[in-house]
Amino acid sequence: MSYVFSPAPVASVPVVGSGDRFPVHRIYCVGRNYEEHAKEMGFTGREPPFFFMKPADAIVVVNAGETGQLPYPSLTANLHHEIELVVAIGKGGKNIKAADALQHIYGYAVGLDMTRRDLQNDMKKQGRPWCIGKGFDASAPIGPITPAAQAGDIAKAAIWLQVNGADRQRSTVAQLIWNIAETIEHLSAAWELAPGDLIYTGTPEGVGAVVRGDTLEGGVEGLPPLRLTVV
Repeated sequence: MSYVFSPAPVASVPVVGSGDRFPVHRIYCVGRNYEEHAKEMGFTGREPPFFFMKPADAIVVVNAGETGQLPYPSLTANLHHEIELVVAIGKGGKNIKAADALQHIYGYAVGLDMTRRDLQNDMKKQGRPWCIGKGFDASAPIGPITPAAQAGDIAKAAIWLQVNGADRQRSTVAQLIWNIAETIEHLSAAWELAPGDLIYTGTPEGVGAVVRGDTLEGGVEGLPPLRLTVV
């Protein structure tokens, strides 16, 4: 088969303990999935989950033990961090039941859902889609994927983010409004999941702005931490 130009390289993430890489198909994100974060954004309660997407090539891969570089994006003066547990799908499916959901998970990683908050808020006020606030270039930093069998009790793991060594976000995965299995059940009712999908499961309270020169370090207990500097 010939193409009119050379296809872009496949976006991929390293796997802990393996020379193989995880090819990324789609990136799904869950909105307002921690109660305290929902409250700081002006919402309350266990609302039905909702989803948005980022391009697969929005990932910024940071290898274990390294400090990555996150380019400050254009058009914004209010870039926010959102630390997240990322679920990597290894087995696809549609209408997956929560009781079966964990069978579809390949592994887990630490990710950041970077957000141009000013652009997102402007789009909300106008009743327009806010893809420009969420799906921009380099908006999905991610660390290596740990296979599920090696990740420990991820459902109760601590999750945290520091900026320049000071705590910004600190909670546990147990505080998810919709847990990992429930999220997969809801998501797979709307889209057929495929191997290579990444699910950014939501962020705890404490989101805030970063500027050039800031160093972000975040983690989920049992997984390699994610560290990068805004440039």
